[in-house]
Amino acid sequence: MINLTIDNNAVSVEEGTTVLEACKQIGISIPTLCYLEKVQAIGACRVCLVEVEGVKDLVASCVMPVSEKMVVRTNNRRVREARKLVVELLLSEHEGDCQTCDRNEDCELQSIAHDLGIRKLRYPGEKAARYQDESTIGLVRNSEKCISCRRCVTVCTQMQTISALFPQGRGFKTIIGPAFANNLDTVTCVQCGQCAAVCPVGAISERDQTDEVWAALDDPDKVVVVQTAPAIRAALGECFGMEPGTLVTGKMTTALRRMGFDAVFDTDFSADLTIMEEGTELLTRLKRALVDKEQVALPMFTSCSPGWILFMEYYFPDMLENLSTCKSPQQMMGTMVKTYYARKIGKKPEDICMVSVMPCTAKKYEAARAEMNDSGVQDVDIVLTTRELGRMISQAGIDFAALEDSEMDAPLGLSSGAADIFANTGGVMEAALRTAYELVTGRTLPFENLHVTPVAGLEGIKEASILIEGTLPEWSFLEGITVKVAVAHTLGNARKLVEKIRSGEAEYHFVEVMTCPGGCIGGGGQPRITTDAVREARIAAIYAEDEGKPIRKSHENPDIIKAYEEFLGEPLGHLSHKLLHTNYFKKERV
Repeated sequence: MINLTIDNNAVSVEEGTTVLEACKQIGISIPTLCYLEKVQAIGACRVCLVEVEGVKDLVASCVMPVSEKMVVRTNNRRVREARKLVVELLLSEHEGDCQTCDRNEDCELQSIAHDLGIRKLRYPGEKAARYQDESTIGLVRNSEKCISCRRCVTVCTQMQTISALFPQGRGFKTIIGPAFANNLDTVTCVQCGQCAAVCPVGAISERDQTDEVWAALDDPDKVVVVQTAPAIRAALGECFGMEPGTLVTGKMTTALRRMGFDAVFDTDFSADLTIMEEGTELLTRLKRALVDKEQVALPMFTSCSPGWILFMEYYFPDMLENLSTCKSPQQMMGTMVKTYYARKIGKKPEDICMVSVMPCTAKKYEAARAEMNDSGVQDVDIVLTTRELGRMISQAGIDFAALEDSEMDAPLGLSSGAADIFANTGGVMEAALRTAYELVTGRTLPFENLHVTPVAGLEGIKEASILIEGTLPEWSFLEGITVKVAVAHTLGNARKLVEKIRSGEAEYHFVEVMTCPGGCIGGGGQPRITTDAVREARIAAIYAEDEGKPIRKSHENPDIIKAYEEFLGEPLGHLSHKLLHTNYFKKERV
């Protein structure tokens, strides 16, 4: 342990701790702009300056390690004025159209300037050249707002290993973007939105589709249906000042009705549907491999995360057959609404506008894929992020915190707890195992409270093994088999895992991959900024939602059973395969 003094407070912290981290431990908040917890500490922005006794110049606290008997001052006149000057210089070249910026009141630069008492600009400077990149369906870039903090570069290159963004040029002429300052659609980009999630200003954000939704709601000839992803209910409250992890499922449902949606459905329903199809697909592959002795693509990879799908299409096209053919829950819901539900209400698919609320910018891309039209029209018409829905609720003048709770609509609003945990890394795996194990053995999954704890949590790659004993007669070929599973979140971890599998270094039967850190609860469209503490709070809320439900296994959802009886037939049957499954294709990297 290292003993030091911070603002006259005696502090003892572990060796290797930075001054910034030591300050956080005793409740001292130091402003930062380039720093990202556990991801980036480069001392580039100089906003986190502090004074260290015996050191001539002020130091960047995010990269300064503590030392024995160090004396640190974080709030004297010299430090305050230095930080203020740094931010004033940043503001002098930043395009400050705060009144119309989508980050107004959600901007780290704006917030820091306010906290430092900056009320006027003393240094009017030359502005960066305005360049608006709207080349992709998920993301929009605005160069004149960029402050060159390099957060987006770090998450793209280190966390996701995509490297779509680079710093180019020097000094004032530095440009952060694709090579040769081209548009984002000219490089390999999976549109995960982690760049937008960590951007401290309005330089990169999701493509706003709120006007399209308002137009649909104002169209008297349209039946406008909305679905909400599992992760939304544990994060939307943050848009209205609630603590991370506050469950707002009922308030969200009420708000959506007040906004004018004709039906409010739960993507959890189609998550249960995904488990029925995906679990059956996994068991079918295992039977073909073990009984029929066929060459089958194993392990089977989950296919819920569109950024992960794009990643495979770009980087591992030789392993596309390992992907489950199941569409994501978003796309399954779109198809079911425009077929099953449309039939129930006597409407044609083209009369229905399907709106999704997702934690993910890549979902915008997924909805627009050419393959996603098995209903006869585009299955999902518009995708909003959590942030966009938050803005729309505010635009509607709804006092979100004061709303009463309400239930989602039948027949696509009832779901199991297994569907809720799709939001968390490891959740799809756990949900699938709850159903598959019970179908094979007739018994409940042998984990406390149904939670497969080895695949839960924020570790990057997780593994579990389950011995199958005492199978039902039709599954006797699995008797004595140890099913090996793995879970990865972020594409950097996924790359490591897939490369081990491809080389033969690791063997599994089933693998879950989520594009974003923590899974969907840390998606690129969630309220900013998402730290591990925020992720853990959202994860805990999702597990609480699961545990509070009377039905916690997908195959026990009565509305799922009814959907198969009335419409789909059986999992992996002719109609369900046509509507709920798809194929993916190699894409050339640029």
